[in-house]
Amino acid sequence: MMKLTSKVPFLYKFGRFLLGPIFKFYYNPKIIGKENIPKTGNILIVGNHKHLYDQCLTIIATKRGIHYMAKKEYFDNKKVAWFFKGTGCISVDRSKKDDRATSLALDVLKDGGAVGLFPEGTRNKTKEFLLPFKFGAVSMASKTDSYLVPFGITGDYKFRSKNLTIRYGKPFKVGSMNLEEANTKLYNEVKKLMEENLK
Repeated sequence: MMKLTSKVPFLYKFGRFLLGPIFKFYYNPKIIGKENIPKTGNILIVGNHKHLYDQCLTIIATKRGIHYMAKKEYFDNKKVAWFFKGTGCISVDRSKKDDRATSLALDVLKDGGAVGLFPEGTRNKTKEFLLPFKFGAVSMASKTDSYLVPFGITGDYKFRSKNLTIRYGKPFKVGSMNLEEANTKLYNEVKKLMEENLK
C-alpha cells in the first residue's frame, strides 16, 4: 500500500498562492486565533462542517500544508478528482470503516505533518447546531501523540460576507483521557468556539 508523507504537493502551494487572495477578498472571512495552529509537529485540525469551502479557511490561515480527508465521491468524479489527488487529499469511503484512509492519515502524522478533518463526518445540513462527532480524530491523535487543534465556523459564504468567521482554540492532546472523554472535550471545544463567534 502507498504511504503518504508530510510533504506538501506543488498544486496545494500553487493553489493557495493563486486562489487564496481571491477567496479572501470574495468571502471576506474573519480568522481568529490562527496563532493557535502550531507551526511544526504532527497536528489534527478539526472542527464543524457547514460548507464545501470550509477547508479553504484553514488553508489561508496557516502556511502549513494540510492533508485533508475528503469523501471518496470526489475522487470518483473525473472533473474534480485531479484536484483532490493533486493537493494531497486522502480519499475516505464513508460507507465502511476505511482502514486504508486511516493508515494514510497516520503516515502523515507520524511524519510530523498536518491532517484536516471534520469529525461530524459530513456537512451539517440539519437544524442541529453541531452533529455528533465520530471517533476518528481522537483515535488518530491518541495513536500518534498528535495535538488536536479545534476550530468553529459560523456565518455565510456570501460575497464580502459580514459574518463568516473561523475561530481556532488552544491545541490539546488526548493524553491520559480515554477516547470517549477526549471526543467529548473536542466536541465541547468546537461548540464553544462556534458560540463565541456568535456573541
